[in-house]
Amino acid sequence: MGYRSLAQCVRDLEQTGRLIAVDDEVDPHLEAAAIQRRVYQAGGPAILFRRVKGTPFPMVGNLFGTIERARFLFRDTLDDVRRLVDLKVDPSVAARRPWRYYRLPRTLWTLLPKVVRRGPILDHQTTIDKLPALTSWPLDGGPFITLPLVYSEDPDRPGLARSNLGMYRVQLSGNAYETNREVGLHYQIHRGIGVHHAAAIRRGEPLRVNVFVGGPPALTLAAVMPLPEGMPELAFAGALGGRRVAMVAPEGCLPMPAEADFVIAGTIDPHARKPEGPFGDHLGYYSLAHDFPVLRVERVYHRAGAIWPFTTVGRPPQEDTTFGELIHDLTGPIIPTVLPGVHAIHAVDAAGVHPLLLAIASERYVPYAAVRRPQEILTVANAILGQGQLSLAKYLLIVAREDDPDLDVHDIPAFLQHLLERIDWSADLHFQTRTTIDTLDYSGHGLNQGSKVVMAAAGPKRRELPRELPSGLRLPDGFSEPRLVRPGVIAVSGPKYDEGTRRLDGFTGFFGPDDPIRRFPLIVIVDDSEFTARSVSNFLWVVFTRSNPAADVDGIDTFVHDKHWGCNGPLVIDARIKPHHAPPLVDDPEIEARVDRLAAPGGPFHGIY
Repeated sequence: MGYRSLAQCVRDLEQTGRLIAVDDEVDPHLEAAAIQRRVYQAGGPAILFRRVKGTPFPMVGNLFGTIERARFLFRDTLDDVRRLVDLKVDPSVAARRPWRYYRLPRTLWTLLPKVVRRGPILDHQTTIDKLPALTSWPLDGGPFITLPLVYSEDPDRPGLARSNLGMYRVQLSGNAYETNREVGLHYQIHRGIGVHHAAAIRRGEPLRVNVFVGGPPALTLAAVMPLPEGMPELAFAGALGGRRVAMVAPEGCLPMPAEADFVIAGTIDPHARKPEGPFGDHLGYYSLAHDFPVLRVERVYHRAGAIWPFTTVGRPPQEDTTFGELIHDLTGPIIPTVLPGVHAIHAVDAAGVHPLLLAIASERYVPYAAVRRPQEILTVANAILGQGQLSLAKYLLIVAREDDPDLDVHDIPAFLQHLLERIDWSADLHFQTRTTIDTLDYSGHGLNQGSKVVMAAAGPKRRELPRELPSGLRLPDGFSEPRLVRPGVIAVSGPKYDEGTRRLDGFTGFFGPDDPIRRFPLIVIVDDSEFTARSVSNFLWVVFTRSNPAADVDGIDTFVHDKHWGCNGPLVIDARIKPHHAPPLVDDPEIEARVDRLAAPGGPFHGIY
């Protein structure tokens, strides 16, 4: 049976050696987050900070810090949820193997939230300034809730059945927010709350919202699950938690989990907005200050013994990487039923998730053709880019399963090699310009604005990929330090980007038809080629978070024919930092030195990181 409350979860983790409790006072301003990042990188335990500066409430972090611990949290229910997915993929499986589904009626019962009259969450009230003021990065605009569960209902059809529970960050103070009366609510495009907010604006009325913090861990995972439309997250939380989610609705408020640790209840004015941010985000850069909705706080509830859960995001991998692994574990089998022809999709965590998607799909349109070329996989690519949050991808790299049935979409080096051996840059690039991209991605031409490219490869190998730099490799002035990243891929350090060096004509037009660099299908221009080539993770992060396809993809021997752009030589991607990019996240040296001392002999984290 799953945990009824966060406190029950914390006790269980401590008793089984999966959590350490720290009695030293910890500062929620930068220090707590820096500690959590260190412990996460070391694969360490969950951490309970019993004494937190400026607040009476303890904090717990790194709950989901390893995939093993996350599976331990849901050890009693993961198999039941997988069987629900099995039934979605093939409803007849229950009739063929009834013994495997004997628990199904009980699991289906847990999908139904229940309304109760009382709950621990109603025991106490507090104010925003008494909550832990977690600030994760030096340039953050104020303290944030980093595991907020934001609940709203459809104003046209209210009720639990059409509710939305999403993880949208909440800024507690700073900027122009009125202390204790307002908090900032940042939600990105393609989020369920946006539909509810639009309905409230159309009706000319405030949107009532609750922000839950804490409660059973099943609520946290449910809030980030890409669930089918029509399935409320509360239902999934019930299945994952092994019990129906108990909801209590005090007069004048939306329902809230009876076992939550904290709830901020209030309303969003249909039109009021204030600057929110900056915030050190999961792409590894700051998301900058922009106008977002304001939640007018009416009440702040908390239970007795409330614990404040938190995490930190930053350049991947971080703790939120575990969510992606769990989501793939649970939903991977269902993808082909939603997107026919798709065999596997991988949103690449090292590239910030949305900037890069890898996909394997069928290519069956002309099975009798002597040579296979991308056809069906282009249809599939359009379907992928029209599907929920997958539509925020900038780069979609898709290949035909028939060319290598054993290819693993999660083996990124093998996938890139497979694609680069086959792709024809003159025919296999397909751009979407001036479209929507991830709100947190500043590589485009404006907030939520950028471009996309599909790179599709099908058919036999057309080239062998060079595995070492050739002798006599020459570069134009200003470009230097070529490094082999992977077979067929070179990183080159370019001059610092400015408007005068924006175009790469001086690079792409430099090479003659016999230059050895033309044997490499992909060249990336970067600020630091040694750093980029040091690891696959560095390559993915630099190239796909610092480029906007329509603006930054170039090539040697390019052409435009009937509005189709391509190149007969290598593809060149300009992945230098541009003036409009957000700054990357950098640790505070003073805080890092303090965190180092905590790991010295006699310190609370000695031997942990």
